[in-house]
Amino acid sequence: MLILASKSPTRKALLAGAGLRFETSPAPIDERALEGDVLGKGGDAPLVARRLAEAKALAVSVTRPGFVIGADQVLALDGELLHKPESLAASAAQLDRLAGRTHHLYAGVALAANGSLLWSTTESAGLTMRRFDAAERDLVLSLGGPDVLGSVGAYRLEGPSIRLFERIEGDYFTILGLPLLPLLAALRQHAPQTLSQ
Repeated sequence: MLILASKSPTRKALLAGAGLRFETSPAPIDERALEGDVLGKGGDAPLVARRLAEAKALAVSVTRPGFVIGADQVLALDGELLHKPESLAASAAQLDRLAGRTHHLYAGVALAANGSLLWSTTESAGLTMRRFDAAERDLVLSLGGPDVLGSVGAYRLEGPSIRLFERIEGDYFTILGLPLLPLLAALRQHAPQTLSQ
C-alpha cells in the first residue's frame, strides 16, 4: 500500500501520472511551528522543506500501514521564507516582491513506514521573474483565479503565471512540489512492490 500524506491536487496528479496506485491521508502537523523550530536551531530553507516532508510521512506512517510519502515545498527570497498568500491582494503583493528577482524553491520528499523514516531528500530550483507592471500582474492573477492561493509563490507555472517568468533553472517536478525522479528511485530501492500494483 502506498499513501500520499498530502491533499495537494498537483502531487496527486503527478503520482497518478507516473502510474502509481495510492491513497491520500493528509498529515496533521503544525507546519509553521516546525518551520520556526528548524530555523530557530540554525536550519535553512532546504532543511525546513526536508523536515516538513519527513514529519508528514512519519505522522501518517504511525497510523496507517504501508509506505507513506511526505512532501513539502518552501520558497526563499534572499534567505526569507515566503508562504502561501491568503487572498488575491496578498498574491499581488507577493508577485510584486518577486518581480525582477530570482527566488528558490526547495521541495522535500520523504518515505516512511511503520513510524520509521526510510529515506528523504531535498531538491531545489531557481526561478527568475521578469519585471512586469500591475496591469499584467492583475491579468495573470485573474486568469489563474483562486488556484494561485494554493501555491507558495502565488503562481502556477502550469498556468498563465508562466507569462511572468524570464528564466527557470531546475527540475520541473521539483518546481511543482514533488521531486518525482528521486522518489521513484527510492521506491525501487525501499518498496519495489508499490511500483507493480
